[in-house]
Amino acid sequence: MTWSIVAHDPASGAFAVAVTTCSFAVGASCPFVRAGVGAVATQSMTNRYLGPAVLDGLAAGLAPAEAIEAALARDDGRGLRQVHAVDARGRSAAWTGRNCVEWSGERTGAHVSVAGNMLAGGNVVGRTFETFAAGVSLALPERMMVALLAGEAAGGDRRGRQSAAMQLVTTEDFPDLNIRVDDHADPLGELQRLVALWRSTWPARQGWSPTKANPSGNADMDAIEAGWIAQGSDLRFRR
Repeated sequence: MTWSIVAHDPASGAFAVAVTTCSFAVGASCPFVRAGVGAVATQSMTNRYLGPAVLDGLAAGLAPAEAIEAALARDDGRGLRQVHAVDARGRSAAWTGRNCVEWSGERTGAHVSVAGNMLAGGNVVGRTFETFAAGVSLALPERMMVALLAGEAAGGDRRGRQSAAMQLVTTEDFPDLNIRVDDHADPLGELQRLVALWRSTWPARQGWSPTKANPSGNADMDAIEAGWIAQGSDLRFRR
């Protein structure tokens, strides 16, 4: 099942994964991101232990190909797996096991990898990769979004469509963006809508959210309430 993008934005340091498939809740099993380290997608007959294992390898200084190889060495089902990753140096690598269902394959480049299986054909990965490469004027979430849509237009998952997800991390121990479409007739269309909603609401949330640099975030109740009042809300904190 599945095709996905793993990507690194050298300007912001962000790592991201975008994925879609004709299976339920792909966001629960395939994407893994870690600030300052990398992004991984594990798919086909998914082994969720591979995502953290590859990220641990990257954190220890292994190149993506080495980290994937080390993680798969302990997996007797590696012929059924598809795994790809990108690291903080923009290096990428992918593994497509020899038993993965056709069409299956990958395309890697600096700061990005696209891989898929059970696809309508190789054009799905090709169009996804090429559209991502051409989208340098877009922010990373939107760039991945248009790339997946191009892959869908090229045939997508040959079984159909059901779920999609996107994760992105920058500096924190948790994602800035973590969106799942678990079951939908048009998962990529719904993911695109939710990414646009995140884009419109994230700046305000980012302004008060706790961070490593400011562990308490904005706890000024008067300032927060002023923002609510400006929006016409009657919400108030208890005092």
